[in-house]
Amino acid sequence: MPGLPFLDTNLILRHTLQDHADHSPRATAFIGHIEAGDQRVRTADAVIFEAAFTLERTYRVPRVTIRDGLWKLLSLPGVVLPGKLRYRRAFALYVAEPKLSFADCYFVALMESLRLTDLISFDLGFDRVATITRKEPDSAGRLPA
Repeated sequence: MPGLPFLDTNLILRHTLQDHADHSPRATAFIGHIEAGDQRVRTADAVIFEAAFTLERTYRVPRVTIRDGLWKLLSLPGVVLPGKLRYRRAFALYVAEPKLSFADCYFVALMESLRLTDLISFDLGFDRVATITRKEPDSAGRLPA
């Protein structure tokens, strides 16, 4: 018995951007079936990362628009993605912290869900997140006490 169909990034992009005369209406109609509850799909974190990155970097879509559109899709019961509730926090941080990439925002949300607080990184953008303590290795590769 086949599993659920896998939802790819390009369908999300065509629906969100409405930029293709043929693909966009079909993508929107398909997502309408998910919204109506007649269709279920599975997707992956990489699809959401790619969609957010492409919308922001290639198409210059504002972060708040990306958050609203992708969260609306992810929150549908017919979209199966393990751990999808942590995206609520990732998108909130993504809008609030423009110096952090979407991936970094997701990492913070993942760390919080795992109750982790120490992050080893040279990225100073993490210093703005109150729940994370960023640490850098010293010249010998050791972490501060």
